[in-house]
Amino acid sequence: MSENDGKKTLGLGGSRPSNVKQSFSHGRTKNVVVETKRKRVVVPKPGAAKPTAGGSKPAGSDPSRRPGGISEAEYQRRMKALQAAKEREAEEAAKREAEEKARNEERARRRAEAEAKEAEDREREARAKAKAEEEERKKAEAAAARAKPKSAPAAPNPADIPGEAAVARPSSAPRNKDREQRDTRQPKQQKGRQDEGRRSGKLTLNDALRGGGGHQKSVAAMKRKQERARQKAMGGQVEREKVVREVQLPEAIMVGELANRMSEKVADVVKALMTNGIMATQTQTIDADTAELIVEEFGHTVVRVSDADVEDVIDAVEDKEEDLKPRAPIITIMGHVDHGKTSLLDAIRKTRVTAGEAGGITQHIGAYQVTTEGGQVLTFLDTPGHAAFTSMRSRGAQVTDIVVLVVAADDAVMPQTIEAINHAKAADVPMIVAINKIDREAANPDKVRTDLLQHEVIVEKMSGEVQDVEVSAITGQGLDELLEAIALQAEILELKANPDRAASGAVIEAQLDVGRGPVATVLVQNGTLKQGDIFVVGEQWGKVRALVDDKGGRVKVAGPSVPVEVLGLNGTPEAGDVLNVVDTEAQAREIADYRESAAKDKRAAAGAAVTLDQLMANAKADENVSELPILVKADVQGSAEAIIQAMEKIGNDEVRVRVLHSGVGAITETDVGLAEASGAPVIGFNVRANTPARNSANQKGVEIRYYSVIYDLVDDVKAAASGLLSAEIKENFIGYANIKEVFKVTGVGKVAGCLVTEGVARRSAGVRLLRDNVVIHEGTLKTLKRFKDEVAEVQSGQECGMAFENYDDIRPDDVIEIFEREEVERKLD
Repeated sequence: MSENDGKKTLGLGGSRPSNVKQSFSHGRTKNVVVETKRKRVVVPKPGAAKPTAGGSKPAGSDPSRRPGGISEAEYQRRMKALQAAKEREAEEAAKREAEEKARNEERARRRAEAEAKEAEDREREARAKAKAEEEERKKAEAAAARAKPKSAPAAPNPADIPGEAAVARPSSAPRNKDREQRDTRQPKQQKGRQDEGRRSGKLTLNDALRGGGGHQKSVAAMKRKQERARQKAMGGQVEREKVVREVQLPEAIMVGELANRMSEKVADVVKALMTNGIMATQTQTIDADTAELIVEEFGHTVVRVSDADVEDVIDAVEDKEEDLKPRAPIITIMGHVDHGKTSLLDAIRKTRVTAGEAGGITQHIGAYQVTTEGGQVLTFLDTPGHAAFTSMRSRGAQVTDIVVLVVAADDAVMPQTIEAINHAKAADVPMIVAINKIDREAANPDKVRTDLLQHEVIVEKMSGEVQDVEVSAITGQGLDELLEAIALQAEILELKANPDRAASGAVIEAQLDVGRGPVATVLVQNGTLKQGDIFVVGEQWGKVRALVDDKGGRVKVAGPSVPVEVLGLNGTPEAGDVLNVVDTEAQAREIADYRESAAKDKRAAAGAAVTLDQLMANAKADENVSELPILVKADVQGSAEAIIQAMEKIGNDEVRVRVLHSGVGAITETDVGLAEASGAPVIGFNVRANTPARNSANQKGVEIRYYSVIYDLVDDVKAAASGLLSAEIKENFIGYANIKEVFKVTGVGKVAGCLVTEGVARRSAGVRLLRDNVVIHEGTLKTLKRFKDEVAEVQSGQECGMAFENYDDIRPDDVIEIFEREEVERKLD
């Protein structure tokens, strides 16, 4: 430290003093002298090593000046690594430069090729244009020479017209770019000449490119314009001849579609409608009578068609023999529910589908294909019972070629086996008997063959024509023989189809998938179904968005006898609906709308018929009679008649049971629709509802009850009918009261001072006012008080105040009768 003028300084060796002003709070300041340290200059000592002639000595050569004091070996290693890195960077830079040069050369080469090709195209276009103009000129001159009248002045020579020099010039004359530009820059008066007007309609590549992608006239429009110009030049009629068309009119048609069918402008059709006082846009629908009036105004011929004619677009042509090709057979396995039908299907799938494909089979598809050892492809249908089989056959979708009847060797023929035989005979398809469970001890295949004789099924062992195979789904015995028998039967049938036509097929099953929407499993019967096809199936339509085969893979096409899942429907069809491919979406939509409308009309007609029967019955019966409507479906006609007779005996003068419809067979969707319209339950006796009927019943809230004992059915219906009986009302007298005095109370009216003489008086009970033992009023109490308090009841011997609801004519000595009502349910005997 040192002192300077009495002030303290902060001193350092070799420092330079300076003044610093410090500021403190409350405005106080203080000057402090601070010394700054000078920069140290290092001077080499005498006798130190001097730099070499080649320059300064590198820092790394002196071990004392190396960073971190590393060794000589480490320093040399690092220097080599640095040198190698620099060499790699130089090599990569050279490589990138070579690649960039190659890319530039490739771009230059492609640009040169494109320019050469463009020049060649321009030259070819110029030659074609010159040739076309020369031919057009020759045709025009020839036509003018033929149509030239004798008194008409001579037509001017195109060579004499300055603007026509380019046309008269031979096509072989050279035309450079400048001359073409001069030709395009002609005066306005020459642009208006007839020949230039004729040539202005031509569309060249350059004109199209210069047009910027705008709307261009069609070739037909340009030809019509040239023809009009030629007719005008020769003095002929310019107006084109009116084309009269036959316009098909359905019951209703959109204005835009009407204009399209007449080949008229939509604006003209809308104007004609406005002239007739009808304000309609092109998207609105008009009736057939109005459309006929408009068509006749435009001079066309009207052809009325019905709504059913929309289905005529579905091709129903017969295939030629030379177009038919062999297809795979379609086999349906049927039999009793406990005879191993499912096990046999699983065994066939496991033995004939490879391990890699077995896991890929989707759970929703109801059909799959297997291949025999001989290379024959077989299509198996996994239909859910006989109801679906019957449903498909009733809709005209006969898809099965062969029926395999599964019969258990230890159980022989059962009732459902007989039903399967009847279904196969009704469908008129050949049958193969598979005697299953042959590995069991109680197996007796001869008994099965004998029992089949009773149903006119004679197997080959019994000198018949029906093939029979002993199989075991557990051990796999006889599976190969069964597949060979099926292949032999298919060879006898000589199954063929035409794959080169619009596809048609049958829906095996359909469902609404959460992720994929409506999905239908379709078995293609004829033609080839392709992705993008527009189709109609039942009351639904759609466009094939995707096709999924039986192994879960996407396919583009599906030929005859191939089962696929179809995605792209607008709704869920029913099992057995027929799929047909059409040309346009408009046709598919029209057909689907017509079918849906026809189905609604049919259901409405059925409901109207039932309602009419009810009205006729009600007109004859008492108006106070309540009816319980029901629908009955039974397995046989005798059971249905017995149930109807039992239902007629249920009831009395107040309620009765009415059978709206009865029939034999499974409960169908039509039955559910009829039940919904009538609010009736469906009674099934030894029958069940098929899948569409169950789904429809769940959606519409229709109750379906199944019975196998007629007595249980009668008891339940009788209990339901008893619910329609009005309850019996029973009165219980609980007390009497005498009126001693009558008071007037403001806001309440007349209040009776009473003495309860018998029983009890309750506020909630009913009351009657008796005067000289005559009932003059019956009603309820407005108030029941004891002293000044409202009470619920008053016991016998006590006084109270009573006021009647909406009644004031009470007098002393009147008697109040107090009672309670009780409802008693009634039952039919």
